[in-house]
Amino acid sequence: MKIQEQLFKIKTEGDEFIALWKIASTKSEASKNIFLNHGTFSDRKICLSISQYLAERGYNCWIMEWRNHGFSSPSNKKINFENIGIDDYPIVLEYLFNTLKIKSLDSVMHSGGGICLTIFLATYPEYVPKFNRVVFFGSQAFGAAYNPKNYVKTLLGKSLSALLGYTPAKSFGRPHNENHFFMKQWYKWNLTKKFIGMNGLDYEKEMPKITIPILSICGKGDNYIAPKEGCELYLNAFQNPKNKLLFCSLENGFKEDYNHSRLLQSRNSRAEIWPIVTDWLKQK
Repeated sequence: MKIQEQLFKIKTEGDEFIALWKIASTKSEASKNIFLNHGTFSDRKICLSISQYLAERGYNCWIMEWRNHGFSSPSNKKINFENIGIDDYPIVLEYLFNTLKIKSLDSVMHSGGGICLTIFLATYPEYVPKFNRVVFFGSQAFGAAYNPKNYVKTLLGKSLSALLGYTPAKSFGRPHNENHFFMKQWYKWNLTKKFIGMNGLDYEKEMPKITIPILSICGKGDNYIAPKEGCELYLNAFQNPKNKLLFCSLENGFKEDYNHSRLLQSRNSRAEIWPIVTDWLKQK
């Protein structure tokens, strides 16, 4: 089966653009569309394998890359989670809904992508009916520092980021460093346990308005960025009984204690987690 990969350059202000990738196969159906997004320190590649898997099962997958990431253009201004969720998501989604006439989407988000989607839907609740089902892989915004050890780790991370002016993720094999302006939101939200935007909007109070069924997937080996406690706290904030938390660990019968990246991108994930995702998306 042939997988096709196509790049769309969605214009923003000035000469900047957002890279939007379509991953499809000969089995992809026009009515089955999934919006995917990576998180911090990353780009489309983290979502590519699962997109190919889903394309083989009839979906058209649309992967958005943040500005300053992957094939998207560098930004002339400092950006953070809210710039992506409030400014960039509407541009991309309006292209999908209005220009391409896609009627509805499912969504698969990794890490910070889930935060951006939450910010977007909390800010623009009129888009909620346009989404069918959502999957979060390791997504949370205010529960990383759930114990004293993680609080200290988060505080040290914030201090190092402020000192260097960026978080040096490339030193740990990740595709991108993130500047401190971007990361300080994540540190603040997790240290204060309050999900409050720059304009004072309390996103946690808005989350119950997002009534889309969400499958939140977390791994035992992810004990800092998106630990089970943080993912559970985040998912519970939506107050939707249809939502489900999936904890992937050896003790729960999975092949490994998944870490933050292997949860989405690994052979074991393909074998035992991606089929769960497909089943979740199939539900009405």
